[in-house]
Amino acid sequence: MPSELSRALAFQRGFARRRAPRTVDVPGGFAVLDDRYPGSYDDNKLILWDAGDPATVLRTAEEVLAGFEHRLVHVDDDELGAALTPAFTAAGYRPAVNLVMAFHGDPPGGEPAAEHLDLETLVPALRRHWRESLPDAPEPTIEQLARRVETRLRGADLVGFRGVRAADGELAARADLYVHDGVAQIEDVYTALRHRGRGHARTLLRSLLAEAAGGEPVFLVADADDWPKDFYARLGFAGIGRTHTFLRT
Repeated sequence: MPSELSRALAFQRGFARRRAPRTVDVPGGFAVLDDRYPGSYDDNKLILWDAGDPATVLRTAEEVLAGFEHRLVHVDDDELGAALTPAFTAAGYRPAVNLVMAFHGDPPGGEPAAEHLDLETLVPALRRHWRESLPDAPEPTIEQLARRVETRLRGADLVGFRGVRAADGELAARADLYVHDGVAQIEDVYTALRHRGRGHARTLLRSLLAEAAGGEPVFLVADADDWPKDFYARLGFAGIGRTHTFLRT
């Protein structure tokens, strides 16, 4: 039986393929491309799990991402990512390590259901949240990052946008839930700046875990060097593997 990690990685690759209007197969992986959102790194990237020498990988990234201002390479294999890090760093890429985490706790019961968000509600919130995160980004980039959420609807059998509101009615925290072939991913967890530290993300995550109960695995991906991984661990998530990303802007 495939491991939790292999199922999670296969889920992500399938999700990326299904949402992308254009893909390019390359040795050891593929690229996803969406010319509608050139400012979105996640919609225009190279995904690898097997590759040849670093020079070939770097050349492939240049070829398939030609025409975009950024270069993003996602490497699913931890050992391969570590081996490629020196060459990517020397070529001006910023490396990052991602921790794939699966839920190993007891599914919460009796949780208040998170609000189901439609695109009419979600997109304006995404504009505000991206502006908080990228205060200096040009307006077209913010608009692309907000509107690209529409492509996620093609990524899985169930794609749900969920949120919880503060006492004043403002959307305080939001996240996505994707379910496909028995695997569930929680993605894009975000709490608005002025609502942080008040338990909204915990309430939202517990609701999503209750909704995803029965998925195997239920997973998410966190920055291996940032604090949210510890928050997720307190909720019952445990690390099951690592991936690497390399970004040049």
